[in-house]
Amino acid sequence: MIRQPFISLFTALLLLNPFTVIPAAEANLQTVVLDVPGMTCNFCPVTVRKALQKVPGVVEARADFESKTATVTFDPAKTTVQDLTTAVKNAGYEAVPRKTGTSDEGRGAREKP
Repeated sequence: MIRQPFISLFTALLLLNPFTVIPAAEANLQTVVLDVPGMTCNFCPVTVRKALQKVPGVVEARADFESKTATVTFDPAKTTVQDLTTAVKNAGYEAVPRKTGTSDEGRGAREKP
């Protein structure tokens, strides 16, 4: 008799788990690499990253001083690349989306003169 309520309770807890991953939601995420040439010191990436993290729909934002890039994973239903570049601009930096199809996007393979 104890077994049936335990299974029901377990099932209810499993359904209410806030860490349950729904794969369909992740399938819609996009990642963009932004060139941010104005990062001139080690603190600049922190400012860029924080600005990007404040944009609704951003799931992850990373900024790298050496490659002068920011890599952003976001939900395109909630934000756009234009919103991301505007957030970086409002933080005091220029941001230009990289063209897709480069194999070394995060490694600074493309440098501007």
